[in-house]
Formats: sequence, C-alpha cells, structure tokens
Amino acid sequence: MAARKTPRLPPPPPRQGPRPLPLHLMAHVSTLMASLAALPSLRHGSPPWKPHLAAAAAELRQSLAAAGPDAFERFTRAVMAEAASRHRAFLAGIVAYCRHPYRASPPAAREVWRQGTTRLLDYGGDGEPVLVVPSLVNRARVLDLLPEKSVMRHLAASGQAAFLVDWDFPGPEETGFTLTDYVAVRLEAAFDAVVARTGRRPALIGYCMGGLLALALAQRRAAEVRGLVLLATPWNFHAGREAEARLLAALAEPFGAAVAIMGALPVDLLQALFMALDPTLGPRKYIAFGGLDPASARAREFVALEDWANDGVPLAGPVARECLFGWYGANDPFEGRWRIDGTPVRPETITVPTLAVVPLRDRIVPPESALPLVERIPNCQLISARGGHVGMLLTQHAASEVLEPISAWLLRSGGV
Repeated sequence: MAARKTPRLPPPPPRQGPRPLPLHLMAHVSTLMASLAALPSLRHGSPPWKPHLAAAAAELRQSLAAAGPDAFERFTRAVMAEAASRHRAFLAGIVAYCRHPYRASPPAAREVWRQGTTRLLDYGGDGEPVLVVPSLVNRARVLDLLPEKSVMRHLAASGQAAFLVDWDFPGPEETGFTLTDYVAVRLEAAFDAVVARTGRRPALIGYCMGGLLALALAQRRAAEVRGLVLLATPWNFHAGREAEARLLAALAEPFGAAVAIMGALPVDLLQALFMALDPTLGPRKYIAFGGLDPASARAREFVALEDWANDGVPLAGPVARECLFGWYGANDPFEGRWRIDGTPVRPETITVPTLAVVPLRDRIVPPESALPLVERIPNCQLISARGGHVGMLLTQHAASEVLEPISAWLLRSGGV
C-alpha cells in the first residue's frame, strides 16, 4: 500500500488577549479561606475532620502553651504571612500563564470521517492501522499536544497508520447519548471507517475513559480487532477512593438535578471534581511555573498542557449519570453491571492481544484502580510507567518507557 503523507495545515491566526483565569484560582481561594478559618481549632487539638493529625496537633498545642500567652497569636500571624506569600506567588504564576504567548496549532492531521460532532483524524503513516480513543471529558489534543510531545505523531512515525477519534462537544444529537450510543454507534462507525480506508484490521488504543470504550469495542468486534492497548484505564473505581464514592452518592441528587436542567454535566462541575482529588496541586504547579523562564521549553509545555486541561468538554446527561453514579458511585464495571447494548462488558472474554500501561503516580486513575483490569484480561501484558496520568505521555521518559514499547508491541504482537 502506498505511503500516506501527513497533511500540512496552515497555522491559525494568533489568539488575541490573555487567557481566561483558570478555575484553580477560585479553588485555591476557597481552600485558603477554609484553612485559615480552621486555624483557631488548633488551640484545642486536631480538627475533628482530620483525626490522623491528632498527635501532631497535640504536640503543636503543647509547644504553643509552653511558649507563652501570646504564642498562638504570633503563630497565627506567621501562618497568615506565609499563606499570603504563597498566594502572591500563586497569583504571579497565574498571571504569567494567562499572558504567555504560546497558542496551540491545529492538529497535523486531516478529517476523514464525521458523524454529528464526532470526527476521525488521519495522522498519516503507511503501516498497520491503529485507532486511538480518548476520554469523553477532555479534548483529544492531549494525544497530539506538541510536535515533540505527540502520541499520534510517534505512532505514525514508528510504522502505524494512525487515526484519532475526536469526540468534541456534545451537540444537539449527542446530548441524549448513552455510553451505548458512543460505543455501538459512533465508535463502531469510526472503526468501520478505518477499515474501509485501509483494508486492514485496526488495533485499538484507549486512554483513561477511552480505554473502557475501547475495551467494550474489542469485546463486540473481537474478530476484527488486531490488538488492544489500555493507557491508564480504570476498572475498580472504589479502590483507594471509598471517600469519593460516598461523596458522589451524596451528590447524586443535586448533580442529577443540574444534569436534568442543562442536559449535560457542565465543565466547571467536572473540573471541580478533578480538583477535589488534590486541592493543593494547582497552587504548587503555578508557583513552580512562575519561576520558569517564559521562553523555555518547560514553560511552553506547561502552558500547552494547562490550555488543554482548562478547555474541558461537558458530558452528555445520560453519560454523566452512567459514569458518575454507575462507575464512580456504584462501581458497576468492577461489579459486572456495566452493559453496552444490553451485554455486560467482561474483561475475561477479551481474546485479542492486550497491553496495559499503568502509571505509578496517577492521581486520576490510581494503580489499584487499573491493575484489577489487567488481572482480569487473559494474557494481558503490563507496563508500569513512572509518570502520572498525563505525565506518562509527556515527560522526558515517555518515549523510552511508554511510546516506544507500545509501538514495538504493536509491531510484534499486533498481527504484523
């Protein structure tokens, strides 16, 4: 088959004005105010909602008592001064991010198929086809973030015919979609479009939530799938996250009401849920960014990644209910209750060659959530990556630890 060159698209006009303030700012202000409000409770030991800090708080209380009658007031002033210093550094990082000149370029791909707001992007390459499936809640461009930090370009350059599903925003048609619609209608149609263009059986690569969609497709089209790669894909949603499951159960009614009114789960609510996993992450990373040379590659990578993270996609209402309350709330996949078109999704039935990549420092999908899926798929190979949920694809070790092993596995075990 003749080689297909990656199309070259003209750059977009530069975006005017600064970026909007990221949601991290309000999250940090709320956390800071709550922390300062809790400070007086240290007079009496640990706050009741942090029992694991009881011993340290008791020791601090004793030290303050021994230091004199005004020790607590001096301690409070010192804490507030440190908080103000960190807040100023955080704001400086936010301002530097908003004013940074970097703007994303269009993908190095062309659209070759579309249904509704879902499209298929062709990244070129003349080898065996691979269809990459991203999550529904974030933009697909994380898989082609920068020319030198691109899963899709790496696949095309390493001998694969690389195709990417871009879900985009739910439009009028997708607002009523369930996960069955996304898998059995949209994803299968995109899969068939790849087969029609290449005349060959594609392999599937699913990232995060996209891994579950790819898993379901591999079960439905086992005879036509060349191989399956799962990147940071969750399965046991309660492993290490029991508190979050209880929180989602408590939020079922108000979140359900919001979904019913808006027809989708808004981006801001999704962002708030992600930030709740580590409320201090935003300040830490923006403070560190404020110390970088704006012209450096690290600063450019940070801005590209934050632009992607701050440009989320709402979840269609039925999908939001399935994911938040079925997956995270009731742990339906792990318990065998998750169904696509009426059929349970069961990893034990997967017969295609499978590779799973599990990042060891993942906050979004902890290893204890992903590993049970690896254990249930027969003969699934495992790669443990040092990075986090996104970092495993973008750090300096990404090529050697993740991308090159995936490409080698596809060439070796994917039917080539």
